[in-house]
Amino acid sequence: MRYSGKQVVHPGVRARDLPALMELYELNYIQLRRLVPDLDAVQDRSVSKVNGALDLYLTVRERSRYTTTLNLSYRFIEADDSYLAPDVVVRMYHDAQLAEVISHSRRHGPLPAEYDRFRSRYSLETKWQVNRFLHKWLGYCLHQGHAFSPAREQLSEALQSIEDEQTLSLES
Repeated sequence: MRYSGKQVVHPGVRARDLPALMELYELNYIQLRRLVPDLDAVQDRSVSKVNGALDLYLTVRERSRYTTTLNLSYRFIEADDSYLAPDVVVRMYHDAQLAEVISHSRRHGPLPAEYDRFRSRYSLETKWQVNRFLHKWLGYCLHQGHAFSPAREQLSEALQSIEDEQTLSLES
């Protein structure tokens, strides 16, 4: 049996070569568009709340015709401090339909990112690992039911308003 050199990690995705990395960028773009279907209409700061799951925070850092840079994270609160983890910055290239991790940090506290594409040159292996993490995390978030959409945000705000009114009426 001859070795072809192509190791399959995910259906349709080869492992750790440049074409596979580009496929991973494409898959990440598809998942991000499922998570944020109407990117132009979503607020610059949004929170996706799902019962039984951590709140997912989205911050749109930059919008332009061909790219959008956004930040995704969970917020953890410890004692008097809060921190974001994982703290992932992603650039979406709309014309090419690709999404790439720009920086990534899993550290506790205000430390610099572990991975920052603009400050260092990384090997193909490292780029594969951080973008593979994004792929798996996005799949997990989608599986939990997370999504960012203006209609969902309005519904969440309306439900919160109703709960607040009920709480006030019970206290009176």
